[in-house]
Amino acid sequence: MARAEWGSRLGFVLAAAGSAIGLGAIWKFPYITAQNGGGAFLLIFLLLVFTLGISLMIAEMLVGSVTKKSPVGAYRKLGGRTWSLVGYIGVLCGFLILSFYSVVGGWTIAYIVKSVDGAILTADPKVLSGIFSTFIADPVEPLWYHALFMGVTAGVILAGVQKGIEQVSKYLMIMLFLLILVLIGRAITLPGAIDGVLTFLNPDFSKVNARMVIEAMGLAFFSMSLGMGCMITYGSYASDDTYVPHSAGSVITLTTLICFLSGLMVFPAVFVFGFDPSAGPGLTFITMPAVFSQMGGGQFFGVLFFFLLFVAALTSSVSLMEVVVSFFIDEFNCRRTPTTIVMSILMFVLGIAASLSLGVWNDYKFFGKNFFDILDYVSSNLIMPFGGIMVAVLVGWKSWTLVSERLASKGKHPWWLPLLKWFLRIIAPIMIFVVLLQNL
Repeated sequence: MARAEWGSRLGFVLAAAGSAIGLGAIWKFPYITAQNGGGAFLLIFLLLVFTLGISLMIAEMLVGSVTKKSPVGAYRKLGGRTWSLVGYIGVLCGFLILSFYSVVGGWTIAYIVKSVDGAILTADPKVLSGIFSTFIADPVEPLWYHALFMGVTAGVILAGVQKGIEQVSKYLMIMLFLLILVLIGRAITLPGAIDGVLTFLNPDFSKVNARMVIEAMGLAFFSMSLGMGCMITYGSYASDDTYVPHSAGSVITLTTLICFLSGLMVFPAVFVFGFDPSAGPGLTFITMPAVFSQMGGGQFFGVLFFFLLFVAALTSSVSLMEVVVSFFIDEFNCRRTPTTIVMSILMFVLGIAASLSLGVWNDYKFFGKNFFDILDYVSSNLIMPFGGIMVAVLVGWKSWTLVSERLASKGKHPWWLPLLKWFLRIIAPIMIFVVLLQNL
């Protein structure tokens, strides 16, 4: 079976950027920045993204590009049979993440509906908190939206690499960018909005400490969709004439730009109406609706905001499902359609347990965490850092000769190749291990 390929480099870049730009870029980056000194955190984050982030992005894309296989086959081809276990863990990570991520993706659809009918147009955060808590604890309503979100994700995968993932990613990424610009335009025209912008950009170096740097390392790693096989899978669809470092640099730049623009979108509006931009996850479903309720044309911009979240969630969920589906296509020669349907059903079923654990099953806890939190913790805090360390070791040590030749141009090696080599061999594994210890 001939391996699918991206139709163009732009399609590859936008699909990979869509994978990296998820819900975290929209809500997590602004509130983490607010908690950690604004511009000071921003500077450290940028430094880490263009060292740690781009090194691992290049490594993952190269693994896929060189082998033309999904994670299990790619690790086996480059490292041997033992290394295929790392690939299996990556596929499992994609499966686990999408199971609960689809539940949250469903919330974005629900809040589009609630914005349209005006159910969340109130300036009282306590009321909004009650609405959100009641909604996610409901044993039935979130599941309908979870099913809808999983169905849309599966629909994109069923259409294939070029006609599905690539085409949808192109349109969705353009739409994402335009929506953010529209919302920024509204936010900065509010009276006093410039103070919010200054709060976001002004560096508070008094907050720079080891904990803050570790926080920035974690965000730089996780916000790029690294450590779970997405970039390996997407890299495997790249044509042989695709120069991976250029594509990786474009993806990193686009993702960082969206994170930065999200801060400009959130900070001014939240600041003007006196809310706390470091409110954490509640910033999305509690604080922002309160902001929109006090804004002229707030209902319209509320709908746009939650549609923006839906788009960001969908581009990431598509990459997660493709990791799982491509594994079965490569390893067992399965057909795309039945594989996608079966995997969607299985992930939906696991997601039911995750959703119910926020409500009627909330009393059932393991190590003090409900089922939703366990899925999140194991995949994001343990498996992803493990995957990041392994791909750095694989490329930096085990397969360096092979991948470095792929990076050579007409027999000449680029000047930065020794830096990439030692970053992957030593610096990146140590940095990610520090993040892993912090998570533990």
